[in-house]
Amino acid sequence: PNNCRAGACGECKVRVRSGDFDQGMVLDMALSPEDRLEGYGLMCMAKPLSEELVIEWGSEDDARPKFFPPSQNMLFVVVSKSFCATRVVELRLRPVGALLRYWPGQYITLGDDGAGVPYRAYSMANAPRPDGEIVLQVARSDDGGTSAWVYDTLAAGDRVKINGAYGTFVGDPTVDTPVLCLAAGTGVAPVLALAEAALRRGFRRPVSFLVSARSADEVYAGGMLSWWHAKYRNFNYQVTLTREERAGYLHGRVDAILPLLLPDLSGHSVFAAGSPEFVDACVSTVRKLGAQDALIHSEGFFPQHGTDEDAAVASPLKR
Repeated sequence: PNNCRAGACGECKVRVRSGDFDQGMVLDMALSPEDRLEGYGLMCMAKPLSEELVIEWGSEDDARPKFFPPSQNMLFVVVSKSFCATRVVELRLRPVGALLRYWPGQYITLGDDGAGVPYRAYSMANAPRPDGEIVLQVARSDDGGTSAWVYDTLAAGDRVKINGAYGTFVGDPTVDTPVLCLAAGTGVAPVLALAEAALRRGFRRPVSFLVSARSADEVYAGGMLSWWHAKYRNFNYQVTLTREERAGYLHGRVDAILPLLLPDLSGHSVFAAGSPEFVDACVSTVRKLGAQDALIHSEGFFPQHGTDEDAAVASPLKR
């Protein structure tokens, strides 16, 4: 598997058992000095120096992503802020120093101790990039002090500190099954990151993306999803609205719509993110359609009222 093709994400890391190669320019976040000493290399940037390289890849242990230790107080700058749907704002943040090491589907915590803004969890909406830019999508909550600060006060050019990455809602880079992505609200964010990573690394199996929203003014990321649909023949997406009917959209809850779209999910990998109620309905529905528990991955966004440490061990709700 591979993703960034620039020595930044680490998905193509393998152990070289024999042979010589020039690793080229890669980031320490993707290949640490310890990895190099143990014989690992990033094949996307490697140039063989011998006629044959023998590599070790694809073991049961390799199939599980190696989570990076979370970092604290990483300095980022807000390079852009845009309003992408009713009560949803998108931030693009770039690191001043070290790049954030994370897997698609994970999240960070963002806040401002000096301003009395508690740290809350927000999922990255993009796969790792060589420049370290991360995208966050934040829904303003009436009782959420942090989301109100992000929505109303934070501006392009501001400096912020983040912690992370956290979470286990990640994909297996070696998966070779059709993929179904289900998302509602800002649950779209981590699923976007997972889908982007799969498509960028040349994933060939069908990828279906179903977004659920109450009304059309809550729908966002349609431009990116449309571009993926045009660029990747194996990708398709649809949007279903639960509280209004409108041309170009499906109508109904996921548990009613999904059996009509994909009646047999045996052998599918499923990723679902959104409110606990939405995720529960998705999991129940895909099980009835034959999805195996081992291939069902879910992220319920629960209310956050504790400390930053509490947020780091709980599934995030955007507040």
